Formats: sequence, structure tokens, C-alpha cells
Amino acid sequence: MLFLALVSGKRFRNHVLLAGSLIFYTWGEGVFCLLLIGSMVTNYFIARFIERYESTQKFFLIVGVIANLCPLFFLKYAGFFTATLYSITGYEIFDSQVIRSIHLPAGISFFTFQAISYLVDVYRKIVPAEKRIINCGLYISMFPQLIAGPIVRYHDIARQLVHRAVTRANFAEGAERFVFGLGKKVLLADPLGIQADAIFLLPVAELSTPLAWLGATCFSLQIYYDFSGYSDMAIGLGRMFGFRFPENFNYPYISRSMQEFWRRWHISLSTWLRDYLYIPLGGNRKGKSRTYVNLLIVFLLCGLWHGSNWTFIVWGAWHGLFLILERLFPAKEKMVLSQTLGWLYTSLAVLVGWVIFRSSSLASALDYLKVMSGGGLGTTSPELVQLMTDSKFHVEFIMGLILATPIYRLFKVIPVRPDLVQQPLPLETGASIVRGSVRLALFCSVAYFSVLAIAVRAYNPFLYFQF
Repeated sequence: MLFLALVSGKRFRNHVLLAGSLIFYTWGEGVFCLLLIGSMVTNYFIARFIERYESTQKFFLIVGVIANLCPLFFLKYAGFFTATLYSITGYEIFDSQVIRSIHLPAGISFFTFQAISYLVDVYRKIVPAEKRIINCGLYISMFPQLIAGPIVRYHDIARQLVHRAVTRANFAEGAERFVFGLGKKVLLADPLGIQADAIFLLPVAELSTPLAWLGATCFSLQIYYDFSGYSDMAIGLGRMFGFRFPENFNYPYISRSMQEFWRRWHISLSTWLRDYLYIPLGGNRKGKSRTYVNLLIVFLLCGLWHGSNWTFIVWGAWHGLFLILERLFPAKEKMVLSQTLGWLYTSLAVLVGWVIFRSSSLASALDYLKVMSGGGLGTTSPELVQLMTDSKFHVEFIMGLILATPIYRLFKVIPVRPDLVQQPLPLETGASIVRGSVRLALFCSVAYFSVLAIAVRAYNPFLYFQF
């Protein structure tokens, strides 16, 4: 695909990419590719109607939003709402067997939100409607970020759909980003996820407090490296095709407040929710009470977006609650002690939230949190003893903790040595060569061990494929 796109020339490269994206989605989702094609065609024409018929713009926007949300609601949430209604009233709308058999197409939440943002931006006159259906279809279905984001706004790549260049520097940078994203997935997320799954699946009676904390930490690292790894791969692959996708993660685990966490975690989703839900609801412009209600609504829907389970809804409410509390009791961020306590509080709140997110039910989440709070202190845990003697796990866990901080970014941007700045050119060139050689060695090592891990390990899909 990469080769064909590069040699097809400017005239046909979007055609090649669109065809490749549809083949990619058909390979994984089969007949549901028709749903993706339907989304492309529907949003193309509705955007044109919104732009052309000013007197009925709002009508076409509403039709477009409903047309995008209906498949998402039926395929993702029909079972959840049917089961909830049945548990409350005893009345079953649909046959539960049929509902349970519905397959959720990969990435439907992502390309649905992307399409809605396009229609809204055309309605707001932020962008013109795309005149070529090939370009509109490619925007919605571009395979590097189709399955799990980042959620790309049309105005971010509108010009790139027409004018983009693939340079050696961009290609090399994209390849590096792709390989490091792959390394995050297969060298960190997958092995840490194996340990997290094993711990979360243990009966509560066999779970000790230290092991429960270790399991929660492993899952926190797993979901970060799994999702940020996919984002890095998508951004890197996009760069190799000549596109610049927005960043989706910025070291969220160094955050000192929940507000900062959501500025660093899943950035494309949090900004989407801000621009297309929070602000239209009134944002913070209608008084404090309305602001708090708006925040809670947004994060309840954020939780529901992640999955059709009460655990996701409670997880969203958990984050919304802390965002409200931070507005009620603002911290003095400039104080060192306040920053340290802020990091500890945020880390604990996020960790507890991930336990709720990971659990299969609210009851199991509550049981797990009870053990974390000391309820399993008196039990012995052979699993913990085994992990503590596993040197491979030690390396993976420690590297997971270290690389969740911006150490590599510092390595890339800090000057080699301040005293060399005014030195003759050969010294600066030599230092650059050394640094480049180290990066090349790191690139080759990550690529080698990632391919090796893929070859010897069973397939582990990305966590966010289910969303």
C-alpha cells in the first residue's frame, strides 16, 4: 500500500489510499465495509446540502447527526439499553439472543465522531464542504487512524488531502514513530496486559492487597501503551504518506490534576467533547451550577462512548466528579508541595478509575477496590511471589514506569552540551552524528525485538478496537 501510494502520482494517490482503506476494513470487518461506505456517501451529500441550502441548514445537520448516530446506537448500545430496561420493567423490546449476536464493527465510534465533526464544522462555516467524494471518503476512512484514532478534524487535513509532499525527512520521522509505537504495543502493553489480566481474573479470596495494587498499575500502563502505541503508529504511518495527524497523548501520568490529565490523555476525544458537546451545552458561560452539570453530562457520555456497560458510565462520572471538585477547590499550582500532592492525588484517582474501567461489573470493581484498600492484606499470594522473582517482568514493569515520563523527548530536544554551541562546526557535527547513531541503534533494536515478539506471541488486538 505504501509503495503504491508513493508511485501512483499526485493525481491518483488519494484513489489508491481510499481503495486500500476500504480493502483494509473489509479484510477485518467483512460486510460492515458497506456501513463505512454508507457513512462516506451520506456525509458527503449532507455536507453539500448544508452548504448549499442555507434556509434548511439546521434540518440537514440534524438529519446528518441522526444518520451517523443510529448505526452506532443500534450496534453498540441496543443490547445494553434492552438489558437495562428489562431489569427495571421486566419488558424485553428485542430478542436478547439476537441482540447478543450483534457484532460491533471496529472503529465505529471513531469514524462516527469524525464524520459528525465534519458536518458541524461545515454548518458553522469553519470549513467548506468537500467537493470531491474521493477526498471526503478518504478523510472518513483513512486506514492508519480508522480503527482507533486519533479523531482527526477535517480542517486539520483538508489542505493535505490536495497538497502534500513525502520527503525523506518526513518518511524517516514517520518510520521512527511507527516503530516506537509498535514497540509500545508488543514490548510493553502486551506483556503488562498479560499480568494485569491474570491478576484481575483471580478470585477475590486469592487476591492480596499488594497484588491488587500491582494489577491496577499494570493495567494503567497497559492501556496507556496500548492506546498511545496505536496513536503513534497511526501518526507515523500518516507521516509516511505525507499527512500530519494531531497528537493524541502527552505523558498523561505526569499530570498534577484531573484537568491536566484530560489535556494529556486521548487529546482528540477530549477536545472533540469540548468543542461539540461541552461548549454547545453552554460550557462555563451560564454560571457555576450549569458548568458543573455540563461537565457531568459530558463525562457521563464520555464513559458511555467507551462501552455499553455501567462500569464505563461510572468511570466517566468518577472523572467528571473530580473535575467539578477541582473547580470548587482550586489548588495553588505554583507551590512545589501542592504540585507533588496534586500528582499523588491525580495518580490515585486515575488508578482507581482504571480499576472501575477494567472490571467486568460494578460489583467486581467494588470487591477489587476493597482488597486494594487493605481487605486482602492478610492473604498469601503465590502469584505475587512469582512475579517478584521474574526478571523479565521486572524489566518490562520498570521500563513501563520510566517511559511514561518524557525522558525520550528530553533526549531528542536537549542540546548535546551547552559549551559546544559556540564551538567549531566539526564538533557540533560530530556530536549530532553520535546522537543520530544512538537513535538509529535504538530504532533498530526496537524494530528487531518487536518483530521477534510478534513472531513468538499470539495475536493481541488493541484494547480500543472494541470501542
